[in-house]
Amino acid sequence: MARKHPCFGFAEKIPNIIWWKTCVRDSFIRAGYDYDEETFEKVFKRIYASFGSSAPYTIFPDSQPFLRWVRKKGLTVGIVSNAEYRYKDVILPALGLNQGSEWDFGVFSGLEGVQKPDPRIYEIALQRAGNIAPEEVLHIGDSFRKDYLPAKSIGMHALLLDRFKTHDAENWRKSGATVLPDLVAAQEWLIAEKLSY
Repeated sequence: MARKHPCFGFAEKIPNIIWWKTCVRDSFIRAGYDYDEETFEKVFKRIYASFGSSAPYTIFPDSQPFLRWVRKKGLTVGIVSNAEYRYKDVILPALGLNQGSEWDFGVFSGLEGVQKPDPRIYEIALQRAGNIAPEEVLHIGDSFRKDYLPAKSIGMHALLLDRFKTHDAENWRKSGATVLPDLVAAQEWLIAEKLSY
């Protein structure tokens, strides 16, 4: 479903609940489950409600302190995510990550119709940040392909977090990426760099 109708069906104007319903139904069928309509509706409602809440998500303990520290330093914080509208309006606030205290603006693929690694999503972020130049931005992500490369391709500074000690991190470093273990290290790195972004 995500390949056929990316960005949660944005281009086709598929209602969010219909996109999710089709995705969930397809997943069950592929797994060998073909529920009758009544059973499927009950199961789907629980899944849809769960993924529209903070229940299946957790934030890393360094996230909120880091975001607040960056904003306190006078920097604008944006979130660029391949997520649907509920992420902005419901999930992040339920996790304690609020617009205005932890972040200033968000660019969410389900609301924009473009998703990472397409560099256009980063160009939208530049506009939302006040039409700033890419070289004034530091993008922090965890995917070389979806975060680092597209951000660098439009002229942003970028670094990667490797919280889980992935095997790929060494290749990221060999490719020239700054790779840090967490946001505590990112804060130390920014202090050492004198917050030049």
